[in-house]
Amino acid sequence: MGDFTLELNDEQQSVREWIHGFAADVMRPAAAEWDEREETPWPIIQEAAKIGLYSLDFYAQQFFDPTGLGIPMTMEELFWGDAGIALSIVGTGLAAVGVLANGTEEQIGTWVPQMYGDADDVKVAAFCSSEPDAGSDVGSMRTRAVYDQAKDEWVLNGTKTWATNGGIANVHVVVAVVDPDLGTRGHASFIVPPGTAGLSQGQKFKKHGIRASHTAEVVLEDVRVPGHCLLGGKEKLDERLARARERAKSAEGGERVKNAAMATFEASRPAVGAMAVGTARAAYEYALEYAKGREQFGRPIIDNQGVAFQLADMRTQIDAARLLVWRASWMATAGRPFTSAEGSMSKLFASETAKKVTAQAIQILGGNGYTREYPVERMHRDSAIYTIFEGTSEIQRLVIARTLSGLPIR
Repeated sequence: MGDFTLELNDEQQSVREWIHGFAADVMRPAAAEWDEREETPWPIIQEAAKIGLYSLDFYAQQFFDPTGLGIPMTMEELFWGDAGIALSIVGTGLAAVGVLANGTEEQIGTWVPQMYGDADDVKVAAFCSSEPDAGSDVGSMRTRAVYDQAKDEWVLNGTKTWATNGGIANVHVVVAVVDPDLGTRGHASFIVPPGTAGLSQGQKFKKHGIRASHTAEVVLEDVRVPGHCLLGGKEKLDERLARARERAKSAEGGERVKNAAMATFEASRPAVGAMAVGTARAAYEYALEYAKGREQFGRPIIDNQGVAFQLADMRTQIDAARLLVWRASWMATAGRPFTSAEGSMSKLFASETAKKVTAQAIQILGGNGYTREYPVERMHRDSAIYTIFEGTSEIQRLVIARTLSGLPIR
């Protein structure tokens, strides 16, 4: 085993500097405009595509980084640039991962390229899971998929909500119930190809933050998709459902299934923690420079202990959050089990840190910080999402507490 280190290697540092340059030179100058417009920043996504930053190849390289730090490093730098624009750039990845995790090689080769398009004609994709009555409680999902054997088609009906890129996506990945008696084990994922009849955009949400990212309802009314659009194929689904029915006969077996499903969510949470670290770091850095340059009573305000101590706490919390994210990311890549819910720990602490640090940044800027003339106001609004999506802070605490106690995660 090599020597322990917390330093990025030369290749990682080079990639980080490249992403940081894009975030500083392209994203930040456009952040306020797209926040006000509350529209998808297509020109920025296109610029990212031109340099290879918006592509499956780039994210695959970071995902397979043997240290596990490729994805958190990427997320931190992009969200340091701007959270709303960053989410527009990385949102397609949610759908792509859904296909990569569950699809056949043929499905991956067919649909993932269509999610991104190319530099001349960029596309986005949407992952549709949450519903009006099924957010944290995925077991309450109502969207149904019924198989029409005569036509080898699946018929989807239901409403999805909080879908990033929902309705404007070229490809939608939809999670639906195929066997309601099996709870979450009765779910399956489907590709809805471009232009499929019956899929429409419902309400577009006007949000408190991350306003450059498109979030909307997706309405499915007798949406018919070919049999080959079931991710993984019907034979694999039938085998999985049969195993689930057998396990459901045993309470112990059913509990193991629930815990395995929760472990999947655990592995994805450090990436959200890295997003939060990026926003927190951006606010801290701006507040630090402001405090060094702003004079009151004849001296920079950073000379005041009340301001200096706030900045010290902000930096300490950001570094601690990053270390938790890196630990969980390394564990996931190394195949180490999250015996203490380390994935949820990283997401919880980083999310709460982002909210606190961005609020402190506003306080340090005083009245200026409360105006839209200064970016910390936007960063504070953006930070609120981290304690909500990918499992609320309350859900993270529940997961951590139940993991520590040995109780089942429901």
